[in-house]
Amino acid sequence: REDNSSEFIKKYRTCRRQMRECSGEADHHEGMSSDDELTPTEVTEFQKSKDNVLEDSRKVFEDVHADFCDIRKILLKFQEWKEKFPDSYCDAYISFCLPKLLNPLIRVQLINWNPLEQNFTELEEMPWFRAIKEFSDAKNISESK
Repeated sequence: REDNSSEFIKKYRTCRRQMRECSGEADHHEGMSSDDELTPTEVTEFQKSKDNVLEDSRKVFEDVHADFCDIRKILLKFQEWKEKFPDSYCDAYISFCLPKLLNPLIRVQLINWNPLEQNFTELEEMPWFRAIKEFSDAKNISESK
């Protein structure tokens, strides 16, 4: 199989080189081209698909009460529970449950996040990250008391 794929790649590169020579592309530097270049049609289709996913992601929690789709509000409820009923909170193993509970909310917020873009938002700057950090800090302060 490896022989067939390497032979295919050689033929593909030879074909591309011949096409460049015929078209008069003189600014090509050997080894600098990408075999993964997308056509404008593929770029358009990708952008359309991405827009559809983003649109669908906005609808995921539209029928959920605001108190249960905002990470900060959810964590405040858990903080209140911990302060009012510490034994019950501890017995419920909340620290093990929170990651699974918050996972869908965080994932929806990260759908459009791309760390490879020039102007991407750092994780530490995202509202969900700050809310979890504040919750963790409050947890550490109350445990030290």
